Amino acid sequence: MIPGGGQPNMQQLLQQAQKMQQDLARAQEELANTEVDGQAGGGLVKATVTGAGELRGLVIDPKAVDPEDTETLADLIVAAVQAANENAQSLQQQKLGPLAQGLGGGGIPGLPF
Repeated sequence: MIPGGGQPNMQQLLQQAQKMQQDLARAQEELANTEVDGQAGGGLVKATVTGAGELRGLVIDPKAVDPEDTETLADLIVAAVQAANENAQSLQQQKLGPLAQGLGGGGIPGLPF
């Protein structure tokens, strides 16, 4: 019950919830279509992921390729992908953080915050 004996306007609450849901869906779609880069080894390896964390591209400078030392190349690839994913998570927090707070601030299942 609301002070003064009034009832909450359920229609208004439902409309607000529906708008938040639409805003969240729009933000998630934007993240899926936005590409974010990360790099390692001073740019020898560059990874591109979507704002949702999906790996889209990998560029390896020929100078990073040593047939005698594939372990270092593998480490550079992992580091570049991790850097790109960190950038994607930052973008997720920028786009979805305010929406998550509007939904109670408890985070959104499936997202890293």
